[in-house]
Amino acid sequence: MGPVFDIVALRSLVAVADRGGFHRAAEALALSQSAVSQHVRRLEKTLGRPVVERAGRATRFTEAGNLLLEEARRILGVHDEAARRLLGSEPATIVIGSTEHAADQILPRITAAVHRTHPRCRVRFRIDRSARLVEAVDRRSVDLAVYVTEATSTEGMQVGGLPLTWYAAPGWTPPAAPAPLPLVAVEAPCAIRRRALDVLAARGIAASVVCDAGYLAGVLDAARAGLGVALLATAGRAPDGLVEYKGLPPAPAIRMSAHARPGADPAMVMHAVEAVRSLLVELDVHQPAASSAAPPLSPATGGVAT
Repeated sequence: MGPVFDIVALRSLVAVADRGGFHRAAEALALSQSAVSQHVRRLEKTLGRPVVERAGRATRFTEAGNLLLEEARRILGVHDEAARRLLGSEPATIVIGSTEHAADQILPRITAAVHRTHPRCRVRFRIDRSARLVEAVDRRSVDLAVYVTEATSTEGMQVGGLPLTWYAAPGWTPPAAPAPLPLVAVEAPCAIRRRALDVLAARGIAASVVCDAGYLAGVLDAARAGLGVALLATAGRAPDGLVEYKGLPPAPAIRMSAHARPGADPAMVMHAVEAVRSLLVELDVHQPAASSAAPPLSPATGGVAT
């Protein structure tokens, strides 16, 4: 029989990478630091090459170490899933991340897809801004995230477009010219905020953000209070206390992506991604055509056209 990688040593190697060093890895694994070091040396002996090296006072992975780390994550993922299925151990927990936009429709679809692949698993959720979700996946604290593509530098797997709609409080009307159109939006950087300003600028409509909010809830509260109009990705459902405002140019759908952590179950990822794609296709089909039932804004002034 050829060389064999020790599963316990592989777990120590992954802990060193995830925890940022031998000392923290040892604490996380409830081992001594010397035991973790011995595990890594055992892997180096099996591999025949160093997997870590000194960089000043820090430790970094060699090229061979990074390759071994990638394989270690895959091996441990398969091993742990097999243990759960065959030994009846504690059900796995899968963490799903999503932006706030249309989360009430996206998350149930993903949950159903995950349970088709792992019926006994527990599903936890993280709702956050897109860039933070991608970072969480890369840190491996989130298994799969669905996010706004334009809000990050990570392209991910394309899942479709989420329709955007203008909303305001019932009876809201824009101020008279020459006042700019008041907008409420999530604070920058925000892809939907940028989309709203770009759409209006392309039609020559002057606009000004009158209320910044850290999260979607603040945008909804400001719009309900009549502070301004908001461009929202609500999947066709008007938020409580708001109605669609049809006096503005339509905004193109915002692209959505999915990003999975390395080592995530490919079948789970495939089913979850397809579930989101199917939902976004349904939303696109049922998206009503742009209407001009409300008085359009004058491109020159941003006020109500006469």
